[in-house]
Amino acid sequence: MERRSFLRNTAGTIAAFGLAGSVKTLASEAKDASESQFKLKYAPGFGTFKEHAGDDLFDQIKFISDQGFRAIFDNGLMKKEPAIQEKIAAELARRNMDLGPFVLYADFAVKSMVSQDPAIKDMLRKTMEEGVECAKRTGAKWALVVPGRFDESMEWDYQTANVIDNMKMCCEVVEKSGLVLVLEPLNAWTNHPGLFLTKIPQAHMICESVNHPSCKLVDDLYHQQITEGNLIPNIDKSWDSIAAFHIGDNPGRNEPTTGEINYKNVFKHIHSKGYDGVLCCEHGKSIKGKEGEMAFIKAYREVDSF
Repeated sequence: MERRSFLRNTAGTIAAFGLAGSVKTLASEAKDASESQFKLKYAPGFGTFKEHAGDDLFDQIKFISDQGFRAIFDNGLMKKEPAIQEKIAAELARRNMDLGPFVLYADFAVKSMVSQDPAIKDMLRKTMEEGVECAKRTGAKWALVVPGRFDESMEWDYQTANVIDNMKMCCEVVEKSGLVLVLEPLNAWTNHPGLFLTKIPQAHMICESVNHPSCKLVDDLYHQQITEGNLIPNIDKSWDSIAAFHIGDNPGRNEPTTGEINYKNVFKHIHSKGYDGVLCCEHGKSIKGKEGEMAFIKAYREVDSF
């Protein structure tokens, strides 16, 4: 073979191998990027990774996305300026990330939805209207509602009937927008004594009674571990009413693996049911600083490895 032909053929072979190697590398990187995303839509909140991402909300969204999280939650969304709400929504849409339920009404000091007080009803109606406007700006699908305190001077069943009636009214306000109201039961033993709504069966019963597509519940696994335990059976029995989950281990209300809840089994079960909604990481970190933020991510990698 002539030297010139040999060199030309050799160069072509090397180029071919180089191209194949590059394609293989890109394919591997794409595969790794895909595998780095979590199976479920765990949603850290703003401020979770401030040590790594700083104070800027959009740097925080980028960091959360880069770690493989596919959602965020923001309990304080309603208090942000409308322009900021819209920018957050645009950035999440650009990154194909979901927004978990925002807090629409949660006054722990007032006997509100257990009553038929006209002033309370007017307040609830106005609040729901404000929630609809927030949802329009942000594309939020769910808004969280806490019915407030129970009334020691009223029969429990009358209070339940009033909550059902008030939720029907609230659903009528939001129904055209497509916004879903999620009732949140909260524990009375550690964090919130005196509230009306404390258990998943209780919230499920209210959802069934309201009988409206805009009335669902959020299953806060931290609160329910304290109140009643029996997490997986309660998930199954109330499945048709569940629109979202909150996460936190007990005791301590920190990241999974720091307490008594077997989150790997719970998440495996939720995933097996085809759940594609948001699971808000509504908890603290067991370790401070950057080390704690990395421990947070490591914990979710562990419980997502089912």
